[in-house]
Amino acid sequence: MSFAAQTKKELTMIEADDCCEKAELSALIRMNGAVQLSSQRVILDISTENAAIARRIYSLIKKRFQVHTELLVRKKMRLKKNNVYIVRVPSRVQEILSELHIVSEGFQFTPGIDKRIIRNNCCKRAYLRGAFLAGGSVNNPEGSSYHLEISSMYEEHCQALCKLANRFGLNARCIERKKGFVFYIKEGEKIIELLNIIGAHQSLLRFEDVRIMKDMRNSVNRLVNCETANLNKTIGAAVRQIDNIRLLEREIGLENLPDKLREVAEIRIQHPDMNLKEIGELLKGSVSKSGVNHRLRKIDELAEKIRNS
Repeated sequence: MSFAAQTKKELTMIEADDCCEKAELSALIRMNGAVQLSSQRVILDISTENAAIARRIYSLIKKRFQVHTELLVRKKMRLKKNNVYIVRVPSRVQEILSELHIVSEGFQFTPGIDKRIIRNNCCKRAYLRGAFLAGGSVNNPEGSSYHLEISSMYEEHCQALCKLANRFGLNARCIERKKGFVFYIKEGEKIIELLNIIGAHQSLLRFEDVRIMKDMRNSVNRLVNCETANLNKTIGAAVRQIDNIRLLEREIGLENLPDKLREVAEIRIQHPDMNLKEIGELLKGSVSKSGVNHRLRKIDELAEKIRNS
């Protein structure tokens, strides 16, 4: 089971207050519901490919409205994909949609999210939970990037979801895709905050554990790469310095160098693996790193003049 599917399964097991169930159901129906006319009747179908979500919708409608509800299962024809579960409400549809603030008088669908359905802070969380159950997905945290999104058919609703999420400081954004609009969050820390807001605490802990381990591995890799780069740089400099000292030894003899340059040249040849600080401690008077570097640069300049002469 994918991380997103595990998260949704956890969310379907949450017990909520009446007002929160109403907000969650409103999001589920608004995003996954379809109204159709059949034999002078209005029928409401709410579709999902997740059996646990279908059971959640079915139980919420039965509990809230005590209305006759059917649960249908259809097989996708293309490539033998997952089943589609349809919760069908054949009666009192307008009453249900009105109470959930999805339609207003005259059966006019309300754009965005009606403020009355998210009046309380707990209801705001429940609406986000319903929206995630209806059209949400989240990448496995073990992957290369973090990404959570919620698909919505209508721009007004997507923007309203962003506004609702950003009341909790989640930095959510909305973009247009081929089949509608997408609410998305890409920061790992903000995804964790959203999981906490909608009540997916077990998924949150797993996500956080994986994120911490990834961050630790990345930090260790950066440190190792930095140390390796510094070591390679030090070794490369030492090899160049020794080559230049050998050239001076052959061409003019080290004894003919100024005392300070001769001293550092001899120590560098005797201790090719030492860094500048360690070389400085062996010099008379204990010379600083910058002082050692200055002397070695002088040796490099002398060697370069000999090569160019």
